[in-house]
Amino acid sequence: MKFSVDKHDKYVSLKLEEHKFTNDNAPGLKSEFYLLNAEGFQNIIVDLSYVTECSDAQDLSCLLVGDRLCKSVGGLFIVTGINDELASIIELSNIFQSVTFVNTIDEATDFIFMDELEKEFRGAK
Repeated sequence: MKFSVDKHDKYVSLKLEEHKFTNDNAPGLKSEFYLLNAEGFQNIIVDLSYVTECSDAQDLSCLLVGDRLCKSVGGLFIVTGINDELASIIELSNIFQSVTFVNTIDEATDFIFMDELEKEFRGAK
């Protein structure tokens, strides 16, 4: 499985660098979510802009694992870079009801920084 990881102070972004999202690469992605969570990253951004094919909504269920891990430590899990084919599968699977989706990486980072500011303002950190 090909992916890149870009670690920052407040978040980590992970970009899947494969054209197909399949049951072959979904377990590896899920494992990476566990590793990043164990390293202390509360906020994870997943960029799927390179992905052009996904034939089964079950493959996308690994995103729910990442979402659950981030929420369990008070963080955010955000997915970006969704094309039309993925959007239709996501809509059918109802994953969008749990996972946060935004259009761009910039929107995702803004979302995280706003959440962090809100936590600081409320005294949660």
